Amino acid sequence: MKIDSNLQLGDLRGLLQRFWELSGDKIERIERAYDISQGSPVFTVDGTYTTRGWTEWTQGFQYGSSVLQFDATDEGRFLEAAKAGTLEYMAPHVSHTGVHDHGFNNTSTYGGLLRLMEEGRIPANEWEAHFYRLALKISGAVQAGRWSPTADGNGFIYSFNGPHSLFADTIRSLRALALSYRLGHVMMGENDKPVSLLARLIMHARTTADYAVFYGEGRDAYDIRGRVAHESIFNPNDGNYRCPNSQQGYAPFSTWTRGLAWIICGYPEQLEFLDTVPEVDLEGLGGVDAIRAFMLKAAEATCDFYIEHTGTDGIPYWDTGAPGLAKMGNIYDRPADPYNEYEPVDSSAAAIAAQGLIRLGNWQEKHNADKAAHYRQAGLTVMKTLLQEPYMSTKAEHQGLLLHSVYHRPNDWDAIPQGQKVPCDESSMWGDYHMREAALLVQRMLDEKPYYTFFNGIG
Repeated sequence: MKIDSNLQLGDLRGLLQRFWELSGDKIERIERAYDISQGSPVFTVDGTYTTRGWTEWTQGFQYGSSVLQFDATDEGRFLEAAKAGTLEYMAPHVSHTGVHDHGFNNTSTYGGLLRLMEEGRIPANEWEAHFYRLALKISGAVQAGRWSPTADGNGFIYSFNGPHSLFADTIRSLRALALSYRLGHVMMGENDKPVSLLARLIMHARTTADYAVFYGEGRDAYDIRGRVAHESIFNPNDGNYRCPNSQQGYAPFSTWTRGLAWIICGYPEQLEFLDTVPEVDLEGLGGVDAIRAFMLKAAEATCDFYIEHTGTDGIPYWDTGAPGLAKMGNIYDRPADPYNEYEPVDSSAAAIAAQGLIRLGNWQEKHNADKAAHYRQAGLTVMKTLLQEPYMSTKAEHQGLLLHSVYHRPNDWDAIPQGQKVPCDESSMWGDYHMREAALLVQRMLDEKPYYTFFNGIG
């Protein structure tokens, strides 16, 4: 990536204004046209949102997008849409024992609405607030209940693949445990034994850092600093680590860039959260310094890897080891090309990573100012690219907001438009949501409003 060190927040003002106008139109188009009886909207085909049965992990992004739109624009119709959708459709996600996605679905909806109330952005209502809090308490505990202990005394929240499987994605879903803990909830296990949600958050984050992230320390022949394995496999009988794997990437020993992006976004967000946790609560979990150290090590390694493995404009291809890349020459000495003949880019990975880069830079401002500008400017550079064509969807008939998102390349799930050879020109619900979330973060920084975190005022 060629980081624009001269880029200022003010330089993005006009692009952000257009972005929120486009965003609101897309949200309303989906609400008018999408048949929710099909299941959650997942990604677009020929510009129209469709569903794809795997797990129901995107519905919270649909209604969470309306939360973010209201937050940015104060347009009440989006708040009402977010409330109505959350009330009518999100309850099954709160008690969903079969997925690792609670931080996606429920923090984006119940959490976003409670945050707005606690920030004073919407009128306080005691019973409404209780409703949101109860949903968040239960969601965090259900998420934490998907627990596999590891041989080293830690453990992890296992993916929908089963007790052997740790996904890189889940680092971002730790938001559910964080809010449940912050609201004072206690998870009860067998024989009425209390289980610390904060402990499970920290242990999962540590296990992910130890096994999903590589540091160039000789762990295997492909141990490149900052590389990420999408899936880490453990023996469920004894908790021993077995090998890296990949469900949506090209190979266990390459880096699926959306898995990388989840790590990039998840750890800086948890570093911000960690700064609000009383140190006494962390003493039995290794102490704040040790916890901060492993999170920061993972965050910096993956952010550095991302910066080194994107086009000059900050956009990655879908996997750093995708075989077609070898036919494209040095892909890192020029902007990424979403219309190339060999491998697709993944703009959703860029949107997720942009937020993580900016958050890491902002966190470093308080802890290590020498590194702050490097990461923040990298994130802003990515944002400037994404806020413009060919990544912004400006055609009115296209329901998606962020173009050139990829879902599951190995399974061939992504639409390839006529005349093209790789997936392009389509959007995803997670890409659109995370683009809005990154834009809200930048918008609040630009307007000098309270810094946006998922836990603002909660607890």
